[in-house]
Parts: sequence; C-alpha cells; structure tokens
Amino acid sequence: MKNVIRNTFICTLFAAFLAFCPAYSAPASTAAPLNAAPLSVVAAPQKYLNKTIVMKATFDKFSTLGLDYKKALRSSADYIGFLIQRDDVVDHNVPLSEMKLFIKRDYAEKFIELDTGDKIEITGKVFSNALGDPWVDVSKITIIQKKPNPEKDKNK
Repeated sequence: MKNVIRNTFICTLFAAFLAFCPAYSAPASTAAPLNAAPLSVVAAPQKYLNKTIVMKATFDKFSTLGLDYKKALRSSADYIGFLIQRDDVVDHNVPLSEMKLFIKRDYAEKFIELDTGDKIEITGKVFSNALGDPWVDVSKITIIQKKPNPEKDKNK
C-alpha cells in the first residue's frame, strides 16, 4: 500500500511539474515563424532575436556585405549575402543595408536568375543583432513574382 501511495504522489508531482514548466511543453524549434515587415525587423532587431521570421520583400542584389564579421561570423567561403530593397522608397531602388541576409552558397546557386525588382518571400532566423542590425540566416527563398524584363521577353 505504501508503494501505491508513493508512486501516485510521484506521478502527480511529475505531472504538475510538466504542466507548470513551459520549457518542457514544446521545443522552441516547433514555434510558428513570425510574419514580419523588413523595416519592422530593422527597427527592433532585439524583438526578433533567435526567432524564425517570414518576410515579403523585393530582391536587390547579391552582396558580400557583413560576411566574415567576427561578432556575427558567416564565412565568405560558405555563405553569400543578399540585399533587399527598402519598401518605404518607391521612386527608386534603395537597398535595405541595415539588414544582413545570408544564405549558403550551394542554396544560392538555385537563385542565380533573380533580378533586381523580383518579389520574393524569405524565411530565416535572426541569429544576431550585432551593431544594432538584424543578421538573418535565410533557410528558404520563394520567388513570388518576376519583374517584367522586356529585353529577355523579346528574345523568347
């Protein structure tokens, strides 16, 4: 009888621990990504630190900006960066250089056809806020809309 009471007490204690300890309720990696506007992430990088985000943006160009910076190291041997355009400037192209976006070089090769002005969706994790900027490991790029290119279109 003592063993039954003891086992019941231990099981109850364990169940209460799991119920009131959120760290054991679900792994952080299963958290849904946050939909975010690029300028919101730039305005408050600390808010998005260590979180997965999804952003719609306009591709600007591939870049080496931020690579090999020791405090947020992404080696230029393994990664390439890219820039998106500021969405608060509509009359000309201005890159959002405050946001450092990195993708693995082998994944980047799948997107060599990207042109300035193409609409994309980016999924990535903000891994640092060094220099007060968001630094993002991009895990997925989806091309939403290619920018019309009359030169390429007439050659088809």
